[in-house]
Amino acid sequence: MASRTTHPDPVLDTRSLNRATLARQLLLSRAAMSAQDAVAHLLGLQAQNVKPPYFQLHARLAGFRPAELAELMESRQVVRMVTMRSTIHTHTAHDALTLRPLVQGARDREVTSFRKGLVGVDLELLGERARAFVEAEPRTMGEIREELLTHWPDADPQALSVAARCRLPLVQVTPRGVWGRSGQVRLTTVEQWLGRPAGQRPQARSVDDVVLGYLGSFGPASVKDMQVWAGLTRLREAFERLRPQLAVFRDENGVELFDLPDAPRPDAGTPAPPRFLPEFDNLLLSHADRTRVVAPEIKGRTWAGNQAHRTLLVDGFVAGLWRLDAGLLTVELFERASRAQRDEIVAEGERLIAEMATPEGRGSVRFGSIRG
Repeated sequence: MASRTTHPDPVLDTRSLNRATLARQLLLSRAAMSAQDAVAHLLGLQAQNVKPPYFQLHARLAGFRPAELAELMESRQVVRMVTMRSTIHTHTAHDALTLRPLVQGARDREVTSFRKGLVGVDLELLGERARAFVEAEPRTMGEIREELLTHWPDADPQALSVAARCRLPLVQVTPRGVWGRSGQVRLTTVEQWLGRPAGQRPQARSVDDVVLGYLGSFGPASVKDMQVWAGLTRLREAFERLRPQLAVFRDENGVELFDLPDAPRPDAGTPAPPRFLPEFDNLLLSHADRTRVVAPEIKGRTWAGNQAHRTLLVDGFVAGLWRLDAGLLTVELFERASRAQRDEIVAEGERLIAEMATPEGRGSVRFGSIRG
């Protein structure tokens, strides 16, 4: 009979991983931290839609008000742009300038998927012409596409759009992304928006530095976890370089996990209060193995097609969905909750309504189906 392989590394069970990750994500207790510092700590906020970054910060910060992030958007201290996983994130100005180069190789490879529509297109020249066009004034993607078609009329319009988005570090300019305002998506380069000529840009962050930042925000984590978060491959080499200065663990399946030695790893029994998370919250998208927050039996229930539902954490794990219509917050639980848990959910929901839903701060919480 074959002997079972053993590992000397300490094992972290699912609840221990859950509590450690919640602590890094500022979800065990609200942090007394500015919105700008929180965006930096979290290495950006997933932001396909306009409102989720505001709800992400509300779940994590003490005293947060939407106006705080809105002011950062308008003063260009934070921006919205495509970075990790080819998705829109809200980043600090510094991270927008230094993180985008890290994922540029992945964006270049993304263009190759559209090569059939780009026959005869000089991508270097496309980048130069698109840059000049959007830096003259912010443009819509439709305007960019039409401009590029004047130079390459036989190319596929969608492929030209993808090529421009991938070749250039484009930001969505305000009022897009500002709480309480609306605006069409208009784009310019991050350098133009931030007024940073090439010689004044901070140096691109090293892979090793981003690994350490990721572990500080999402650890303990495997190499594959970070690769999923970043949308990159071949990060093993960076983890191996850093191994001497990292703590090493195993999960219950024997997967190797890395962490910062002094990062918080609370006891598995640490209370975790209810939290209302928006669609596409960072917590749910930044690991290859998401069982630390999403139990296997509810996998898939937080999505409708390719659209994510807003999720509710109870005892640190996804336990339901929610919808907010003006002052009415509807909560759909996957399983029965205790009376104490329901009372905590209502209290947290009333806080959400008071601070994020209506000017008067009045509303109500009800339990029911959000899909009915």
